[in-house]
Amino acid sequence: MPSDDDAPRGTSAHVGPDSGEWDATGDGAPMVRAAVVGCGDVATIHYEGIDAIEGAELVAVCDTDEAALDAATRMTGTRGYTDLGEMLREVRPDVVHITTPHNQHADPTIQALEAGVHVIQEKPLAHTLAEGERIVAAAEAAHARGTKIGICFQNRYNVSSQKARELLDAGAIGEVTGAWASVEWTRTEGYYRAKPWRGTWEGSGGGLLINQAIHTLDLVQWLLGDVVEVQGHASTRRYGSVIEVEDTAEAVFTHEGGVATTFYATLTAPSTHPVEIEIVGTEGRLYVRNGVKLTRVDGTREKWKERKAASAGRAYWGVSHELFIRDFYARLGDPEPFWIGPGEAMKSMRMLKAVYDQSFGANHT
Repeated sequence: MPSDDDAPRGTSAHVGPDSGEWDATGDGAPMVRAAVVGCGDVATIHYEGIDAIEGAELVAVCDTDEAALDAATRMTGTRGYTDLGEMLREVRPDVVHITTPHNQHADPTIQALEAGVHVIQEKPLAHTLAEGERIVAAAEAAHARGTKIGICFQNRYNVSSQKARELLDAGAIGEVTGAWASVEWTRTEGYYRAKPWRGTWEGSGGGLLINQAIHTLDLVQWLLGDVVEVQGHASTRRYGSVIEVEDTAEAVFTHEGGVATTFYATLTAPSTHPVEIEIVGTEGRLYVRNGVKLTRVDGTREKWKERKAASAGRAYWGVSHELFIRDFYARLGDPEPFWIGPGEAMKSMRMLKAVYDQSFGANHT
């Protein structure tokens, strides 16, 4: 199980931007024993998150790639396993973090849930809708046994995302009339050659939309409501010699109530730009870009800066993995499912797969 390296309380609740001091387990609660499955690049930020949380301990790592596993055991000082079942039996972790490639999400996630182990899984939910539905069903069965699962859409914990949701809920810009979102990043042929699964339907389940832009799709539907109609197109503009999936896409997403979000994304830009989301209302507008700015129709403005966090991980992974992990650990004893579970993760999956269906046919959904 190699690693994915491109991993941003009810749907109306918020996590405060100063939540970094939460107790992971609650006063007097036992230590949370964590393991990571998939020891590639993005696993690093999970190691960091676990290490930063008082009351949590990394007890094992697992990967079928022996070189990656050896590097991970040396980095973390923990036990290493090539077999997930053996790890679950011998180590008995409380939580397993799944950070494998997209097409290797479902099986280890379901195996852990069926063993009664809580799961934090990197996005996307899966590489196909059918595999995603398998996880949804397993999560429902696991919930009946008191086992939780959270999907890493950590950007919902960003200051900008939380403040934008708070302002929208408070009616700060009046009635929303429309929105715009963009992801203009850069990749190289070498990026895909280094890990070929990234550029294939079988390995990744898609390209730009499912691998890079999915966090923005998740935020769009979380902020503006469920998407009920998709009109879009995806294409390969630059990297067709090394990938079979898309590097560019555009779409219009219509939300419940009729508001539409116009969306554009590409990996062909000469440099990586910050993600942008602009939400327009009758009384003003919100502009998300490394923070959030509120501009009212009377000309007054307010700004909130995004938090910064030092990490060995890549900058575009964002700053909120630790907050996500803290929140998940803190809620292990709660009776309700975690608020960003497989059902929530299926929403962005359906959005992007609808674009694939319209562009490439149903065989890629």
